[in-house]
Amino acid sequence: MTVEDTAGPATRADARRNRALVLAAAQRALGERGAAVSLAEVARRAGVGAGTVHRHFPTKTDLLEAVMQQRVDRLAVLTTEQLAAPDPGAAFFAVCTHVVLSTPANRDLCDLVQSDDGWPRALLREAGGRFHRALGALLVAAQRQGAVRADVTVTDVLDIFTGCVAIQRHRAGSDTLAPAAALIIEALRATPSAVTEPARTARNETVRSDETPAPCPVCGTPVARSGTGRPARYCSPACRQKAHRRRHTPSVTP
Repeated sequence: MTVEDTAGPATRADARRNRALVLAAAQRALGERGAAVSLAEVARRAGVGAGTVHRHFPTKTDLLEAVMQQRVDRLAVLTTEQLAAPDPGAAFFAVCTHVVLSTPANRDLCDLVQSDDGWPRALLREAGGRFHRALGALLVAAQRQGAVRADVTVTDVLDIFTGCVAIQRHRAGSDTLAPAAALIIEALRATPSAVTEPARTARNETVRSDETPAPCPVCGTPVARSGTGRPARYCSPACRQKAHRRRHTPSVTP
C-alpha cells in the first residue's frame, strides 16, 4: 500500500495535482530539450520540490514512460470520441492529421520507445492497444461510409503515420501538413465517382469506310486515305510540290 493510499482525501488530491503538474512540465521540457532533460529541471518547471518528483517517478525512465503513456492515452480518447462523429470519414482524416502534426514534438520520446534497450513497455502497450482499437473502429466506420479505401488496414495506417511524421519533422513548428505528408494521407481516400474526372473521348483519326474521300486541292482527284495516322491532303507527291510552289511563289498583280 502506498503513502497516497493511506493518506486522507486532501492529501490524495494534492498528490494527484502534483503528479499532473509534473507530467505537464515534463511534456513541455521533453518537447523543448528532449530526453536529456533532468528531473531537477522538470521539478523547477512544475513548481514542486525534487522530492515530489522522485516520490511519483523514482527514475527518469519512469517519468518518460508516464509521459508517453499520457500522450498515447490522449490519442486513444480523442479517437474514441470521434467514433460518435456524424461524418466518420472526416473524423478519421482529422485524427490522422492530428497524429502527424503533434508527434514530431515528441521525437526523442518516440525514438526512445522504438529502441531496444530494455525500455519498460508494459504501460505503453496497454495505452497503445487502446489507441489501436479505437483507430481500427474509426477506420472501419470510414470505410463503410466509402471515404477510405477498402483495402487499408490499421497496420497500413500506423506505417503511414511513421512515414508522415518523419516528413513532418523537416517542418518543425508548422501547424499545417507538409505537402508530401498531405499527399500520402490523401492516398488513403477512396476515389468518389462523383468527383472522378470523366474519361476523355479519344479522337478517332481513322476514316470510316462510308466516308467520301476529300478531293486533292490541286488536281481534284480523290485522295486515298490510310487507316491510321494523319489523313493525307494531296493525292501524290507531285501535287504536294505544286501546292508548295504556289504558296511560296509571289503573286503578280496585273
